Amino acid sequence: MRRVSRIAVAGVATAALAVTVSACGSSSTSSAASSGDDKNLGLALAYDVGGKGDQSFNDAATSGMEKADKEFGYTSTAVEPQDGESDADKVQRLETLAKQGYNPVVGVGYAYAPAVKEAAAKFPDTTFGIVDDEQVKADNVADLVFSEEQASYLAGVAAAKATKSNVVGFVGGVDVPLIHKFGAGFKQGVQDTKKGVTVKEQYLTETAAEGGFSSPDKGQSAAEGQIDAGADIVYAAAGLSGQGVIKAASAAKIWAIGVDSDQYQQDALKAYKSSILTSAMKNVEGAVYDLAKSVKDGKPQSGVVRGSLSNGGVSLASSNPTFSSDKTIQDAVTKAAEAIKAGTITVKTS
Repeated sequence: MRRVSRIAVAGVATAALAVTVSACGSSSTSSAASSGDDKNLGLALAYDVGGKGDQSFNDAATSGMEKADKEFGYTSTAVEPQDGESDADKVQRLETLAKQGYNPVVGVGYAYAPAVKEAAAKFPDTTFGIVDDEQVKADNVADLVFSEEQASYLAGVAAAKATKSNVVGFVGGVDVPLIHKFGAGFKQGVQDTKKGVTVKEQYLTETAAEGGFSSPDKGQSAAEGQIDAGADIVYAAAGLSGQGVIKAASAAKIWAIGVDSDQYQQDALKAYKSSILTSAMKNVEGAVYDLAKSVKDGKPQSGVVRGSLSNGGVSLASSNPTFSSDKTIQDAVTKAAEAIKAGTITVKTS
């Protein structure tokens, strides 16, 4: 998998640093991580493509880790992916973290599914988490998944109410079922709210290895094409590539809709925040923290753990005063959210 070259290492340990993970990944860990220490050091995150600093998915997981450290006195760690790594590299990374005494060990991204399955079988006393995949079935694995289509539907409602050109855009990072959920929900929300609005759709790459989640330049180019075609609102579900979409929207003085985290609040995007109408969020932070807490409490989560509108696992950000003070948009979003929770609106996933 590819990563952003400017991001070299991630970790939150304040003790002496030691590179302890295999050559397939780099890590910052506490010097307390010795093979003879049975104490649980805390949780470990194994980042997928994009890594720390994406202002989105991976950073949300990092926030959950940092919250667990603060509350439980842990010294957790996070490990970056490397260029061109294989599933075997991922397995070795997860196994090394488990051997060092981290529990739970979380693969951040669906690409970790095969590695989590293999590592979990070898370390039955360690809890593993996999974000955005629900195919790993084991007693010591929690599948942390989300109803992204529901938050995306609300983003579509907001876009339909805010558009003046009656053309909006969706930029997906990679052409895979997970990202199709974002696009399907958004398109349905737009079309259910305002007939006649055109939704332009583009996926940046066929595979993550081609940079669909880690190339702001690709996101910017795609957004510029949609803006040239008349879009005055563009929604991105593309990881780090979404920053390019937001940049393009800001340059064109149109609205962007962020994803995963509240991107209006992200420091790295503050130059563009006035162009970020809202963000379709999923509570990766909460999912990671809750998994760590369950292990701490001696009742580890396992099986499918799904975040939805009903339980607060997905939502629509309201930080931008323009968005939160617009009664027309707010009324429409609230009505749609209640209908989804009640089951009177079923949101498509493809």
